[in-house]
Amino acid sequence: MAMGGGGGGPAARGGAAFRGVDEAAQRRLNAQAPEIPDLGARVMALFRPYLGRIVVTGILVVAGAAIGVIPPLIVQRIFDDALFPTAGGAPDLGLLVRLVAAMIGLFLLSAVLGVAQTWLTATVGNRVTGDLRVKLFDHLQAMELGFFTRTKTGVIQSRLQNDVGGVSGVLTNTVTSILGNAVTVVSALVAMILIDWRLTLIAVILMPVLIFVQRRVGQVRARIAGQTQESLSELTSITQETLSVSGILLSKAFNRQRTESQRYRDENVNQVRLQVQRAMSGQGFFAVVQVLMASVPAVIYLVSGYLIAGGSGAITAGTVVAFTTVQARLLQPLMGLMRVALDLQTSRALFARIFEYLDLVPAISDAPDAIDVAQAPGPVGRIEFRDVVFRYPDAAADARPTRGGVSFVAEPGQHVAFVGPSGAGKTTVLYLAPRFYEASAGSVLFSGADVRSLRHESIIDHVGIVSQETYLFHATIRENLRYAKPDATDAEVEAACVAANIHHIITGFEHGYDTIVGERGYRLSGGEKQRIAIARVLLKDPPVLLLDEATSALDTVSERVVQEAIDSVAQGRTTLSIAHRLSTVIGADVIHVIEAGRIVESGTHAELLALGGLYAELAAQQMAAARIEGLEEAQPAADLPDRRADRAPAGAAGADAARLVADPTGAADRAVDEAGWPPLE
Repeated sequence: MAMGGGGGGPAARGGAAFRGVDEAAQRRLNAQAPEIPDLGARVMALFRPYLGRIVVTGILVVAGAAIGVIPPLIVQRIFDDALFPTAGGAPDLGLLVRLVAAMIGLFLLSAVLGVAQTWLTATVGNRVTGDLRVKLFDHLQAMELGFFTRTKTGVIQSRLQNDVGGVSGVLTNTVTSILGNAVTVVSALVAMILIDWRLTLIAVILMPVLIFVQRRVGQVRARIAGQTQESLSELTSITQETLSVSGILLSKAFNRQRTESQRYRDENVNQVRLQVQRAMSGQGFFAVVQVLMASVPAVIYLVSGYLIAGGSGAITAGTVVAFTTVQARLLQPLMGLMRVALDLQTSRALFARIFEYLDLVPAISDAPDAIDVAQAPGPVGRIEFRDVVFRYPDAAADARPTRGGVSFVAEPGQHVAFVGPSGAGKTTVLYLAPRFYEASAGSVLFSGADVRSLRHESIIDHVGIVSQETYLFHATIRENLRYAKPDATDAEVEAACVAANIHHIITGFEHGYDTIVGERGYRLSGGEKQRIAIARVLLKDPPVLLLDEATSALDTVSERVVQEAIDSVAQGRTTLSIAHRLSTVIGADVIHVIEAGRIVESGTHAELLALGGLYAELAAQQMAAARIEGLEEAQPAADLPDRRADRAPAGAAGADAARLVADPTGAADRAVDEAGWPPLE
């Protein structure tokens, strides 16, 4: 979470500098909608699955619009033939009744058609919006891991929620609005021409000017829309960062709640400003249009008066009433068409942002002829790196590779460990094995086949991962465990937890396996979360196990309990593990020491100590760090039966760092009772 200064003064500027970007410049850059080829055609393609319903909707819209033009023509007959017959005489009441009944019938029919049209429009529009949202979510699921490490989670959420939500109104109403209003405008113009072509010219003379102004207004609104969505992205990012459990802990730990509140308040002020600009843009234009269109009847009355005074017999009272009635009906659909045009221009920026993500090509994808791991030539569980070089995609061309020329083999059932200084490249090696990252050069083989020739899902089906930061959903323990195997029985779930040394703790909770673990599992201790993660991997039962510093964040007691569970899980599986505490990997079949992205030493624990290189240096450093001043002899471990993170049983894996140097062969480690540690030499 970015921690800036509070307020708008130097502290705030310092916060922006801390985050390393010019936020105003970045926001302006992001607000510029990307250019997407054939954007209009791609938007229309979203409606293709619902073509039948759209056709029916179109028929209803055309019918409703056509019906709406008929009443003004009936009004003309009511005035000229029924109420004030042009031939003179008394009103024709019979004709009047029939004409009025016809008008009421048309109004009822129009209302029924409107209800059906609204239902079809809402159904199609919301389904298209839902399809677009799911399509974007599915595409994001297919993106490589690197995309999510370089993109803010809040920005991704904003594209999925705010941008798709922003175009939902356009998707729901645009087609019917364009069709309905266009038919109404055309039919109204035809009716006006039939009534009197001279008055029609006066009524539409300013329309070309209005259309030109409307296009300019639309361009302004589109720009504001892009800026508004970028501001929403920033608000979503701030919310996601600061209101997560980790974010709240960080802000409280550094007493920066006011800073984060000010950061949110500043962006919210920007969002309010943009929303007001967006709401007001074009309002002056529409006000002018409305005044002009509302003034047309007065002008028509004036012109009609001059025509009648000039002896034109074509103008009657019915003609004037009918014409002004039709012209009044022209106002709303004409403004509706202009608003739709503006909405389309505005939503263009949002659609461009959505399709920009949909057009992202995953850096890692299956080859057309990819095969399953079961079809690979080698034994399941064999992993081999051949001169693997890795460079991050966004790294400079002349930058040193993150990993350079890494080669090793892990045979089925073998435990291969990687140790080395922080930042040496251990985790990247681990993520290259299941193809979470793509090797820049060289090849990674899984079961004897290059990972690029295997289906990625098939590789993942054969791999289980336990990372340092265990992720648990805000759900029950049982639901978190079944994430690995949704159809697992209760007996299978409990058996996995027994093997992971967590079953007895879970049953001690008030609700047992139905206990809610809280956001990211914060209601559980670190050791409990790790053992649940191990049980989850056990349910998956993969032949390959990847351990990414699975115990580095735990206390000594929890580490020993978790390490014993890991050793139990690793039996018979190919295991690649990363560790800072060398005590957790002394039993590995092979230990590779990585420095600056390269393997510099390889061997067993004893062989590497005897070599006297980097591994021996790391072991000596950990031994020195493990010494407790004034304690020359280890004290027996206290028996605390009420302790929730119970003490590791006798024989548990994991030893004090001092033993690594004091006993390179591990003989004392096998002989000593876990209840007491050997004295430090």
